Amino acid sequence: MARLSLVCCVFLLLSYVASGSSFDNSNPIRLVSDGLRDFEAQVIQVIGHTRHAFSFARFAHRHGKLYETVEEMKLRFGIFSENLKFIRSTNKKGLPYTLAVNYFADWTWEEFRRNRLGAAQKCSATLKGNHKLTDVVLPEKKDWRQEGIVTPVKDQGSCGSCWTFSTTGALEAAYSQAFGKNISLSEQQIVDCAGAFNNFGCNGGLPSQAFEYIKYNGGLDTEKAYPYTGKDGICKFSAENVAIKVLDSVNITLGAEDELKHAVAFVRPVSVTFEVVSGFRFYKKGVYTSNTCGNTPFDVNHAVLAVGYGVEDGVPYWILKNSWGDNWGDNGYFKMELGKNLCGIATCASYPVVA
Repeated sequence: MARLSLVCCVFLLLSYVASGSSFDNSNPIRLVSDGLRDFEAQVIQVIGHTRHAFSFARFAHRHGKLYETVEEMKLRFGIFSENLKFIRSTNKKGLPYTLAVNYFADWTWEEFRRNRLGAAQKCSATLKGNHKLTDVVLPEKKDWRQEGIVTPVKDQGSCGSCWTFSTTGALEAAYSQAFGKNISLSEQQIVDCAGAFNNFGCNGGLPSQAFEYIKYNGGLDTEKAYPYTGKDGICKFSAENVAIKVLDSVNITLGAEDELKHAVAFVRPVSVTFEVVSGFRFYKKGVYTSNTCGNTPFDVNHAVLAVGYGVEDGVPYWILKNSWGDNWGDNGYFKMELGKNLCGIATCASYPVVA
């Protein structure tokens, strides 16, 4: 009884009862601690001097995690331990990329899929693409970030709205290229209003279908005019706040990485989709590759923005902007092997023409 009382006291000092889901990044649950050393001692008091205990304490402290009960902390510790073993074993294989513990390390794969990925979808828009190839020799490398048209990395939170961030990323780059200044556009408008174009808000969608919505609906508001909530809502679009219009969209032929590379080289950043598999969520640096995600036409579950390409240690790669915050991966970006349609990266690629 005394030990239980002590544990309860620790939790009274550390926690409060959170409203909503423990996985809602828009309302993060925070741990209160006088310092890492004190917090480590408190965590060890709950889970014991077991393997990975100190790693777990440092992880929880760094990422501001709060577990409402002793049972929840023990559950999360067990998940963290399994993920940590996976990360370390993967990094010993000498692969061209490295994994690392991040905010998702105490989530199961199912929790991650539910909170960060959209439902798998098939892409029909790219069965016959309309991007025009030319005979011009492509530059060896390209990075649109160096030309100042790529806006800062955003965080979609616990909503499967990655497709809207890929959409706005492409539109923001097109706007900057066309008008010489940066802008932040509204993902929430697309989440709330694009359902008639076979999109499903926080349950997923496709950038190619979002471009069609914006084209036929009259335009897209700014982030300021229609701020992001990370939840499905009622459409509040007003034509008075339109910041950008889509005249048309250009699709890359399904699976045609040569077309995709040509577009990224000579046009601007391109919205792309691919299949995320479990280990990818812990990506940190290097050129990601996989033998478990598909490389033939299949359902995709995540959308990002291709902002360039290059070669590292003889391996060609894409430079891709994600929407999981700038603390994920390489400051919010990742590299993926180019030339194999890896994970279906060229399955559903498109870019907008704006006004």
